[in-house]
Amino acid sequence: MTNPLGLESGVVRLVGYDERWPCFFPAEVQRIREVCGARPLRLEHIGSTAVPGLCPKPVLDILADRPSNVPAAEYIAAIQEADYTHRGEQGVPGREFFRRGQPRAYHVHLVQEAGDLWRSYIAFRDYLRTDIGAARRYADLKQSLAAQFPRNREAYIEGKAVFVQDILRRASGAAAAGVRFVRQTRTGGGDDHQRG
Repeated sequence: MTNPLGLESGVVRLVGYDERWPCFFPAEVQRIREVCGARPLRLEHIGSTAVPGLCPKPVLDILADRPSNVPAAEYIAAIQEADYTHRGEQGVPGREFFRRGQPRAYHVHLVQEAGDLWRSYIAFRDYLRTDIGAARRYADLKQSLAAQFPRNREAYIEGKAVFVQDILRRASGAAAAGVRFVRQTRTGGGDDHQRG
């Protein structure tokens, strides 16, 4: 069985959803936990590989949180020990970004525990998991942008910005109204989060 993960630098390439995506998450969590030791760390599977049916780039995104009273530098050094390359904030203040693999197969987004970035990443994922119509529209947009910008990652990301902000507004409104996002599963598996 070949590993379906891996995206060349400078390329926007989408692939069909692969039922194996969620299976890669626990193994990578274990790798990260081994180097982080006893440090408190919550890890969540995010991005399009975390939403059944979406057409992702073949990269598994992991959201990691750190307590606000622990310097990011402690986590940066530990995650680098798991063979991740630290890339800084990459234009997202408050996030430390990492990638692993040649071609890259894994991303880690390190953010402050329970902060705005954490809530946004989770809300976006959960909304797409529960609203099949929104997920379909997002897939269509991604495919259109990938065809239009196959070698311009920044234009691809910018092209999704209005849609992402709209979903975050909808998710925020739903949360204020007391709507709870319930994960839809096709395999009957458990949650995608791990807390340490």
